[in-house]
Amino acid sequence: MLTVFRFIFATVAILFAVYGLITGDFKFQPYMVFFLGLMMLVMGLEEFKNERKSYGVLLVIIFLLLLFVSVKGYY
Repeated sequence: MLTVFRFIFATVAILFAVYGLITGDFKFQPYMVFFLGLMMLVMGLEEFKNERKSYGVLLVIIFLLLLFVSVKGYY
């Protein structure tokens, strides 16, 4: 189930990135960063599930950083 969420979040982020590259309009870039952050969170949860806690903690910290960046991009 987590793999499906990871695939969906990655696909949405890639679609936002491709849209920005094709049109030159980067107003959706914070959304792209947000979905990349969600993907990192899901990957972190998968690492915790596989008992690799150090990678899990690192990925959750990256999620928090990307969440901060995406919220900062809205304002």
